[in-house]
Amino acid sequence: MESIRAGQRVRKLLVDSSWRESDPELRELLAAAASRHIVVERVPRTRLDTVHRRHQGVVAEVEPFKYTPWKDLMERVATEGEHALVLVLDELQDPQNLGSLLRTALAVGATGVVIPEHRAVGVTPAVARVSAGASEHLAVTQVPNLARALDDLKHAGLWIVGMDVHGGEPYDSVNLSGALGIVVGSEGSGLRRLVREHCDFVVHLPMVGPTESLNAAVAGSIVLYHVFRSRDQAQRAASPVSTQP
Repeated sequence: MESIRAGQRVRKLLVDSSWRESDPELRELLAAAASRHIVVERVPRTRLDTVHRRHQGVVAEVEPFKYTPWKDLMERVATEGEHALVLVLDELQDPQNLGSLLRTALAVGATGVVIPEHRAVGVTPAVARVSAGASEHLAVTQVPNLARALDDLKHAGLWIVGMDVHGGEPYDSVNLSGALGIVVGSEGSGLRRLVREHCDFVVHLPMVGPTESLNAAVAGSIVLYHVFRSRDQAQRAASPVSTQP
């Protein structure tokens, strides 16, 4: 449904022929497809089973995912000014983690997401599914050189905040106002040395107990949501409260 709403990639819907059109979910899906002039084909469930064992009665044929050009993302950053928030992922490998972070990035209104072209997971069908459709609505950019991309973001006015389990200040003790780039390292080795050196400062999540660290998706989501809530509270405090006579 999110792919249809985004209006970019869906070529055709394959729908289980035994799914009754009186079902409200199917009616909603068919109406959305019709509004986008998307072809709908009713097929036996066995055909859907050959595509994926967890299809829930409908499969979409889509165009390959289109990454946002770097120039376009930088234009978005310039437009959003001090409200810009860019999530940067340093060689993330797990589709589950990428999908979860994309879902959080959309929820907090991130300007965009930056990932490396090489040695990192891209936006695959598995990632799109884990993201619950968030990938269809986000500006996701692939870059050949992450350190150079961080420099470009800094020149555009962003403070670059790296996340590292072994260093820096507690994430909730530093000023995370203004335009920001939040950098999350890979699941195994965290931030690469060169990427860390291009960060303005580094934060970590304080923890107790035997677990060394949270996984990348959870840690990144906590910091993203902290930024979102801090900005929301600052905006509320700056806005005059209207009273009724």
